[in-house]
Amino acid sequence: MRDDEQVTAPSNESLLELALSAAQAAGELLLDGQLRTLKVETKSSPTDVVSEMDHASEALLNEILLGARPQDGILGEEGSSVEGTSGLRWVVDPLDGTVNYLYGLPNWAVSIGLELDGEAIVGVVHAPMLGETFVGTLGGGARLLTAQGSEPLHVRTCVDLASALVSTGFGYQAERRAAQAAVIAELLPQVRDLRRFGSCAIDLCWLAAGRVDAYYERGTHPWDHSAGALIAREAGARVEGLHAKPVTDELLVSAVPAIFPALHDLLTELGADSG
Repeated sequence: MRDDEQVTAPSNESLLELALSAAQAAGELLLDGQLRTLKVETKSSPTDVVSEMDHASEALLNEILLGARPQDGILGEEGSSVEGTSGLRWVVDPLDGTVNYLYGLPNWAVSIGLELDGEAIVGVVHAPMLGETFVGTLGGGARLLTAQGSEPLHVRTCVDLASALVSTGFGYQAERRAAQAAVIAELLPQVRDLRRFGSCAIDLCWLAAGRVDAYYERGTHPWDHSAGALIAREAGARVEGLHAKPVTDELLVSAVPAIFPALHDLLTELGADSG
């Protein structure tokens, strides 16, 4: 390269297009896999399952993303871990909502986030059976893509925790589930209602789309929330860990801004980060 030549960094939109094409390809693979009898294994507990399609989807995502950008890093739920040299890292969940997938329920998705030096800049959550794809770029807003076209995403207006529809998720260990059930018993009387959809990525996107007012969960991982958290933030939500810290596996709290402080404080009081 000549001294007067400059390397042009890829735009967020061009990186989004790559993530979108990879997610759609993995979605097609997963739809085809539902027609087969699948081999299923367990991970951390008998309820923590992984199928051969999780692994096949992750392999395809690796092939597409690193094939196009071999200098990037990647982190995947099913074990992919590559250190890159570009400062960019793909964070992928090849099948978020495996139990839903195995039972033929539609709430599962391919989730692809892209981080620059640890900050999410691109997010794609593709839900093939719902016919919906949620996308976002840092500073560029969030959109819902369907067969009918594209529409911007915005959180609902909710100013009172008592009128909030809240979604959550549960861990895989029996002891953690028992602790989470105790939190729900105290939380339920103080909100409009609770929902459990079975996919962190979809929960965050449905917050962005105004289908719920808040979502919280203990025990999520970067691949669960990298894409969805960016999309939710770009739609106007707050997504944080405890006490304004970054999200960790201790607790993810996300909500429309007006009710976030009350939900955060209540969950802290109830010990939602323990157990």
